[in-house]
Amino acid sequence: MSAKDFHYLELTEVAARIRERKLSPVELTKAALERIARLDKRLKSYASVTADLALAQAAKAEREVKAGRIRSPLHGVPIAVKDLCYTKGIATAAGMPIHRQFKPKFDATVVRRLRDAGAILLGKLQLTEGAFADHHPDIAPPVNPWNADHWSGASSSGSGVATAAGLCFGSLGSDTGGSIRFPSAANGVTGLKPTWGRVSRHGVFELAATLDHIGPMARSAADAGALLGVIAGADPDDPTASLEPVPNYLAGLNRGVRGLRIGVDRAFNSRGVDTVMAKATADAIAVLRELGAEICEVEFPSPEAIVHEWAPLCAIETAVAHEATYPAKKKAYGPGLAGLIELGRSLSAMDYQKMLLRRHAFRGRVAALFERIDLLAIPAQYKASPTVRQMATLGEDADALQSLLRFTAPFDLAGNPTITLPSGFTAAGTPVAFQLVGRPFGEDLLVRAGHAFQGATDWHRRHPAL
Repeated sequence: MSAKDFHYLELTEVAARIRERKLSPVELTKAALERIARLDKRLKSYASVTADLALAQAAKAEREVKAGRIRSPLHGVPIAVKDLCYTKGIATAAGMPIHRQFKPKFDATVVRRLRDAGAILLGKLQLTEGAFADHHPDIAPPVNPWNADHWSGASSSGSGVATAAGLCFGSLGSDTGGSIRFPSAANGVTGLKPTWGRVSRHGVFELAATLDHIGPMARSAADAGALLGVIAGADPDDPTASLEPVPNYLAGLNRGVRGLRIGVDRAFNSRGVDTVMAKATADAIAVLRELGAEICEVEFPSPEAIVHEWAPLCAIETAVAHEATYPAKKKAYGPGLAGLIELGRSLSAMDYQKMLLRRHAFRGRVAALFERIDLLAIPAQYKASPTVRQMATLGEDADALQSLLRFTAPFDLAGNPTITLPSGFTAAGTPVAFQLVGRPFGEDLLVRAGHAFQGATDWHRRHPAL
């Protein structure tokens, strides 16, 4: 089999073949670059392709593997990162035309850790402006590889598209209100939003500092665990990165879910949720029950008020993050990000403090729930695979926006980790997904449960015909 035929293999499968010297990192990288050149003019997932760097890294990885020096489960594997992660000497625009010429003088911690692990950087992936809701008017949004009429997700749209289309074997995204989970669901890949502080944010453009999470997007739970194991951990350059030890996320893969208590709030999972999404979630829960999990009926703390406050909380932090360029360069901003910043600048300190108190109270109620369960099963979003046209009018309907954030924003506000798992398809042939939510620093359990689910289903092994 030629390296050109491996584009849909899981990262962990590719890594095993590289370790066994059955697959050349150089040939694999060349094949990936050829595929990007052939397909990405249409899919638009890459902001930039780092071909020369990738080939140099691949040649080095090949020499090391031949010498028996295996750095990590990612050694020799071509990956890509969202274009808000600093890359030394390589333009890092964060989806913003005003930053197109910005070339950082250092790598983000996550990029450095990927490099040190022997991963090969194919390039930087496109995103919405500043990682908020909309792509800048001057930037063409990435295209859903399953159906161009359907949403590719936000803001890690390029990461979702490239991973799903076989243009990399895994990627990094970021999640502030759902931006790992939306594109994972939209494109049929597995997304792992870690606990806040599990992964360093040093050298990553901010949207909202206390809401931003950096995490992997991949083809399987095992792949996501392999990526997280490399990028997670304490960082002297980011004092908010947790000192909590990083476990081996692949060590307990085969322990299954027997005996795990999985909470289900059927009212929460169905209220305002379309029938396709509700069925995909219910069917996934049934699979977990068959695998031996104990399904526990629970009542999730009402998220309505806190979801409503996600936007103003995010807006205040975004206004701070953009203080150096807004309003000084206001004309260079698109309407979506500019509107968010204006909202943040209009709120008072008293408004902010009241919202913070409610956020802390909500986080406490979520923590109390996890005293009784190990995981929570919920939909990925209220609507299965919305179209581009439907999403274009979302901002005009406040209720629809709140509905979209209902299953994602609460866990950015509380900081809990979640894993998004493909769990079906619509009549249009586009992917549907559900989420498992864990307690803080419970990513190992999420990877284990996700792997068990994916061992009993094949949704994650289906790929778009390109």
